[in-house]
Amino acid sequence: MTAFRERRFTSSDGLGLYWRDYGDAASAATPVLCLSGLTRNSKDFDDLAQRLRPHRRVVSLDYRGRGQSEYDPDWRHYQPPVYLQDIRHLLAVAGLARVVVVGTSLGGALAMALGLVVPGVLAGVVINDIGPTLSGKGLSRILDYIGTDRPQPDWPAAAEQLAKSFWPGPLTLVLPKSRAIPDLVTAGGPTVGVRWPSHPFIQAVIGECGFPLAAPSANLSNQVSPTNAGHVRKSLGDKLALIVDGGQSQVGIESTVIDLTTTPPRVLRPGIIHEESLTAVVGNLQPPTSNRQPPTLRSPGLLKKHYSPKAKLVILNWANDADLHGQIERRKAKSENSHVIAHTHIPTGAGLGSVSVIPHDAEAFARAISGELHRCDEAGAELIVVEALPDTIEWRAIADRLNRAAS
Repeated sequence: MTAFRERRFTSSDGLGLYWRDYGDAASAATPVLCLSGLTRNSKDFDDLAQRLRPHRRVVSLDYRGRGQSEYDPDWRHYQPPVYLQDIRHLLAVAGLARVVVVGTSLGGALAMALGLVVPGVLAGVVINDIGPTLSGKGLSRILDYIGTDRPQPDWPAAAEQLAKSFWPGPLTLVLPKSRAIPDLVTAGGPTVGVRWPSHPFIQAVIGECGFPLAAPSANLSNQVSPTNAGHVRKSLGDKLALIVDGGQSQVGIESTVIDLTTTPPRVLRPGIIHEESLTAVVGNLQPPTSNRQPPTLRSPGLLKKHYSPKAKLVILNWANDADLHGQIERRKAKSENSHVIAHTHIPTGAGLGSVSVIPHDAEAFARAISGELHRCDEAGAELIVVEALPDTIEWRAIADRLNRAAS
């Protein structure tokens, strides 16, 4: 009998990565993350995981190009910074905010690097066979990080730790506005959202400016967000003198927004960086903001209706084609003008405007969903039906966007 669950997720650059999941995900015991050596894979830890799984969750990863993970044709990606990014991605997908890392050889080095990049995630480290010598300074630094893992005392400390952990990347920090920021930028409000994006072009632009750069979204209010230059051109082309094509969005949904002006901090808009990952860095968070529109908007994406296509959007579950067509008819829509976006229960397409299939993977779905909504609108859809999403951590931000689009 297989005593573990075989799982996969998609890396930030689109590679399919494999991991094993042992034990009860709901266990109160601190989970264990197993990282193998350079030429090894997740199977190395099977004996250890089998012994631990009755008492705690154990997760082990096949690095890209190893075991059952996909091969990366770009040799430049076989290096520790990329492995570290994949590990952080796994932690988010698995909902692991704090772990004990067991690292062998390369895995030990990656465990120490993890302690530098996201120190709050480490509850303990077991390093085996990392080389002929092991510097005491490295272990001391890890222990120092673990020993100081506590809620950040003030917003500058929290902002610094979050920036170290997640920038450049899809995380916006809401901070007190300084006098250098014009009131026009914040609509007269006392706070401002700050982000350091990962695209090299906009990084270069910001570097050349020498002043804070205000960058609103490249779409009309409440409409579907653009994920490529073509979407921007169709929405705002006649209003813009220049559009720089930076390629397809690598995330697909808007950034996570965390408000550091409250105690404890509060996530205003969920994103691909989950609350559990943020908690590992800053300590406690306030409960998520409800869908009720607040009187003062401290972040984009808080309107009850937002990210909406031109067509009416509904979120449905269906058992089969007949059930799907019946639900469409009850909404007084014509099936031939209804476009379906599915991930698990794929209809045949008979009698429907179109059927699009997005992989049953949260990050792949996030990258593709806005583009599919744009495509449905361009095709003249009367109704867009999106298959209901799993109620798990990694799908939370996508569900937020779709629920607002369907309001």
